[in-house]
Amino acid sequence: MTVKIYGKGKKVARLRRHARLRRHISGTADRPRLVVTRSNRHMVAQVVDDVKGVTLVSVSTMQSDFEGFKGTKIEAATKVGTLIASKAKDAGISTVVFDRGGNKYHGRVAAVADAAREGGLAL
Repeated sequence: MTVKIYGKGKKVARLRRHARLRRHISGTADRPRLVVTRSNRHMVAQVVDDVKGVTLVSVSTMQSDFEGFKGTKIEAATKVGTLIASKAKDAGISTVVFDRGGNKYHGRVAAVADAAREGGLAL
């Protein structure tokens, strides 16, 4: 399946990179996909089974776990990675495929991945 994304700009370029990445990556029940979504203020990490089209586990900086959180964006991303790893292990998930969402593997995206790895998920 080919997705055509037209236009110019940073957002369109990121969407084009993500579509290109998704041609090669898909999550299964045995090895679901860990999707990281980054905005200017928040981070979202989801473990998705693409065969069923179901989100198995989700963590976000907008959840009540982050109420009153004082720290940098990198520290928040690290906490997201740690929480997604613990929730995934509780759900019986040990290995995932990492989907960076078209973003560079750098900064907050890398912090989520590293924290998830330290939490026991095999990426």
